[in-house]
Amino acid sequence: MSRTPSDAPLSRKSWDTEEGRAPERSAAAPSDAAFLDATLRPSSWDDYIGQDGIKKNLQILIEAARERGNPPEHLLFYGPPGLGKTTLAHLIARELGGVLRSTSGPAIERVGDLAALLTNLAPNEILFIDEIHRLPRAIEEVLYPAMESGVLNIIIGKGPSARTLELPLPPFTLIAATTRVASLSAPLRSRFSGGTFRLEFYSEDDIARIVSRSALILGIEAEDAGVREIARRSRSTPRTANYLLKRARDFVQLKRRPLSREAVIEALGLLEVDELGLTPLDRKILGALIERFGGGPAGVGALAAALAEEPATLSEVHEPYLLQLGLIERTPRGRVATPTAYQHLGKTAPQDLQDRLM
Repeated sequence: MSRTPSDAPLSRKSWDTEEGRAPERSAAAPSDAAFLDATLRPSSWDDYIGQDGIKKNLQILIEAARERGNPPEHLLFYGPPGLGKTTLAHLIARELGGVLRSTSGPAIERVGDLAALLTNLAPNEILFIDEIHRLPRAIEEVLYPAMESGVLNIIIGKGPSARTLELPLPPFTLIAATTRVASLSAPLRSRFSGGTFRLEFYSEDDIARIVSRSALILGIEAEDAGVREIARRSRSTPRTANYLLKRARDFVQLKRRPLSREAVIEALGLLEVDELGLTPLDRKILGALIERFGGGPAGVGALAAALAEEPATLSEVHEPYLLQLGLIERTPRGRVATPTAYQHLGKTAPQDLQDRLM
């Protein structure tokens, strides 16, 4: 495979191509840059940083199932995107020495799609369904007996002549992930007998450890202050942290500089990601709430109309992080900007703001 500058370490020596030499590849750099996300994914429990309570529970579940010679019971992971739900499924499969068969809720459109997936599983294999809340209800009902009794019931024909064909399935484990656990029906949620686990946002220290590990894999000459600056702006999410790291890597690669704090600030400044990790749209939401609606209260529909955005984009993508930082508050009458939001935008909060929040 040909070597590219993006695979090389970021020292000046490695960029010396005056004699026609290609840059040397770092020993830690990934062998296939086309699959960086997969390369950065942890391959062992020790590499998986954070979510310690979930890891301990899963290790007990897996070890006990291994001693009994049975596959682990079905598992459900939920929480905001980018926190490692898919990675946990891969780690469980690796720990069991089996194969992970992956699909997603929207990809299973017909009962035949689900039947093909389940009947082609080998004994003790793992089926991973991402975004399971988007699974059609009719297919959910076929999944119930498969999870509970290990059989697949298929109705053949229609009307009085219809009959049910019962197909036995090999023992398997279903691992599902969702960002909207409330959208799952109660019967489906109850069948995840192995446990339902919520993934939490990461601390800045854990994110810094993740960024340091990713920088080592990518062969980046990273300073601790630069790693910390990325962690501070990562929205407490590993996926976002790795995205910012890769974009900062592009910047320092072309500038022939190490990944220092100053370089990170400059690189992320080009992306308009500020010191709190806010994007331009995040700041527009705060600005519209303060300037157009007097700090609120304002409904999400009114805010979306003012910004020419979809209400779902504001409520599902941007609002959770603004709430997490305490930049906005939800009240019965709508969203209200907090004093912290005014301070972040360099504006003076009205004196009656505290009264309006009570």
